[in-house]
Amino acid sequence: MAESAKKVAEQTEDRLEKVAQHVRQRFDQVTKGRLTDKIRSGGFADQVDHGIDQGRADARGRKQGGSER
Repeated sequence: MAESAKKVAEQTEDRLEKVAQHVRQRFDQVTKGRLTDKIRSGGFADQVDHGIDQGRADARGRKQGGSER
């Protein structure tokens, strides 16, 4: 019984690996590598999330006795 369960688990793992590989290929086809290339070249490195900065400023103001809005 344990041998058959092990065999099924190995087959399932192989199938999942093939699915993952297919998904990666399809993603690259859909994006045509643009997203991956942009990330690798640092295309998102200069973007700033102002929402986080605003949240930090609000928290700092409340800590120092400011209003909670």
